[in-house]
Formats: sequence, structure tokens, C-alpha cells
Amino acid sequence: MNQISDITTTCVIAGAGPGGLMLGLLLARAGVDVTVVEKHGNFLRDFRGDTIHPSTLEVMGELGLVDEFLRLPHTRAAKLTAEMAGRTITMADFSRLPVKHRFIAFMPQWDFLNFLAAQAGRYPNFRLIMNARVIELIEDRQTVGGLVIETPEGRSSIRSELVVGADGRNSVVREKAGLEVESFGEPSEVVWMKLSKQPGDPNEVMGHAGPRQGLVLIDRGDYWQCGYVVRRTTFLEIQQKGIEAFRKAVAEISPLPVDRMQEICSFEDTSLLVVRIDRLKQWWRPGLICIGDAAHAMSPIGGVGVNLAIQDAVAAANIVAVPLREGRLSNADLAAVEKRRMFPTKATQKLQLMMRSSRRTDEGNDQRRKGPPAFIRGIARWPVLAHIAGRLMGLGFRMEHVCASQR
Repeated sequence: MNQISDITTTCVIAGAGPGGLMLGLLLARAGVDVTVVEKHGNFLRDFRGDTIHPSTLEVMGELGLVDEFLRLPHTRAAKLTAEMAGRTITMADFSRLPVKHRFIAFMPQWDFLNFLAAQAGRYPNFRLIMNARVIELIEDRQTVGGLVIETPEGRSSIRSELVVGADGRNSVVREKAGLEVESFGEPSEVVWMKLSKQPGDPNEVMGHAGPRQGLVLIDRGDYWQCGYVVRRTTFLEIQQKGIEAFRKAVAEISPLPVDRMQEICSFEDTSLLVVRIDRLKQWWRPGLICIGDAAHAMSPIGGVGVNLAIQDAVAAANIVAVPLREGRLSNADLAAVEKRRMFPTKATQKLQLMMRSSRRTDEGNDQRRKGPPAFIRGIARWPVLAHIAGRLMGLGFRMEHVCASQR
């Protein structure tokens, strides 16, 4: 294997997802020399978290970027709905949020990431390396001092004062660092697919709650992104029954015409997401910290994983930017990031686990299984809960703001 030029930087971030690129942008704006490495060659991957929450739009506004950002193609949802007993129920209402942009923007994540990368690229102290796979950590006396990466040109060492693991729920950085992961509940499966959008289709983003629960429709403008929740079986068993059986199962709970299912030609038109909820017992080691899914994997309910990763990035930048720039980063700074973000992480995961437990209890009762989950029944009974859900989904349990010096 050839050796390419080694790099010395102040902070190296593994993973050019929403959290990693947002942190890279914020650190670059603060005058920190930062390098982001991404194992893929581009951002073009389907069925990633494509929701831009009101709190993220507020961050973009604080950076002076929101108007330019919202000129990118996107769709908006001022509320999220579900079907119950033939009527539409508002599940989350964003109309009363104390922010300027009271909606969720649905945008392909590659557009969001390209935008962040372009904005960060305006700063000479920002570097983005694609096709760069993390091989190992550089360590000296129990302190992490950088990464070894592999690119098509060969291997290279990146030495830094801080390594940030923002490389997702299957984080290589947290594995190499030996950070202990705590898991909650049993993993579940969601099968994602695309179906065309045609006249007469539902005109709002909705989570369908029909005779049998388990389909999410997300309006992507000219097509529906559909998420089929696998229950009482596994995706492998579904595949063994064949594509026609799968089409029939989706059609039974879909508000779309049955013939639309013929667009699913084979299982190659689907993408399986294994959902698990976990978090690190400690997010950091000397010289290293994890954020986003690398620190806490979430259920895709409400698309809050992207939102939390962005909030982690903002909090991390607020705390570590000045110490990094001045060469005085300490373990106390890393611990402060974890402390700041631990409460919203625990609270969000607790809520998701409660919702999952409620659904599984219903599935054990044949009569309830034929109706909507308990949390949907509760919101239908007390509509004010939709505004509470909108706040928790749109802003989270602790909203972060860009520090005034970076605005």
C-alpha cells in the first residue's frame, strides 16, 4: 500500500453527515483548522434522514444561511398527520413554535450535505477528504492524537488535537476507541421504498394508521418515500415468501391504490433499516469525543436523529472551539459536551422506548392491534398534545443556539 502525505490539523472529524459537516463548518468559522473525512465518494444515498427540523432551520438562520438554504428544492410540512378510523389526526403541529420557520423541510440529505460542505469550503482552514476510510486511531499514552485513513491513493496519518466520531450508528471510531455501548429494547426493521405520487393521492405528509398499523408516507414532491414497519415477523421471512406477498402486505395498510404496488418490481427496489436504540456510557476519551448517532442511535420516529446530531454539533462547537483555537483543550471540555447533551438524549430515547412499548402492548391485544397505537389514540382524544409533540419533535428537549460570536 502506498503512503500519501500525512496531515496535521487541529481537529479531525470522521463522518461527513449532518453532525460532522455542521461541526466542521462551525469550527472553521471559529478559526479552528479542521479536517473532515468521509468513507464514501459522494453523498448520493437514498433513504437517509431527509428531515430538516425547525431547530436546524433556526441554526441556519443564526448563521445567516437560511434564505439561501431554502432556495434549494424541498417540501414543507407545518404539521404531521396520521389516519385513524377513516379520519385524519394531527400528530404534531409546529404552528406555535417560538422560531421563525415553523415547519419541517423535507430535502434529500445529499442536497443538505452538499450545501454544508460548500459553505464550509469557503474557509481556507477547512478540508474535506472523500473516499477516506478510518483504519485505526493514533494513540500516545492513552490519549488519542489522530486517525489513520485509507484512500484510493494509499494510507495517510492525520494528527490532531481532537478526534470527533460523527460516523453514524455503526461508528468505526467508537469501536476503535473501545467506548462502551448500552443498548435498549429489541432491534426492529423498517423497509424503505419509493412509490410515484399521482393526482388524488393524500396531500399531506402522514403516518398511516389503518386497519393494521405500520406505514409511513413522506411527500418528496414527485414521489412518496414509504417506510413499511416489519412486525410479528422478519424481513428475511418476508423475502422468502416472495415479492408478490410483500406487495400485498404493503397494499393492505397503504392509502394508495393497490396497482401502485406494482412499481416495487423486486426487493432490490427496497432498502432495509435495522432500527436500534443505544448510547455510549461515556462519549469521550482524552483527545476524542463522539456525537450524533455515533454517541446515541435513535429510532427513525419523527426523523429526530438528524436534529439531535445538529444540536450535538452546535453544543460541541460552542464548548470546544475557543479551547481548540487557543491550544488548551482539556478533558473537562469534552465532559462538558457530554453533560450538555446527555439530558436531551436520554429524554428522547425514553420517549421513543415508551412509544415502542405501547405499540407492542397493543400488538399483544387482538382488538387493539386492529386500531391505532395508544399514543395516536391519546393525541386524537386530546388535540393539545399535538402542539406538545410538535415542540418535542421540532425543537427537541434542549435546543442549541450558535454562540453570538459566530453569528
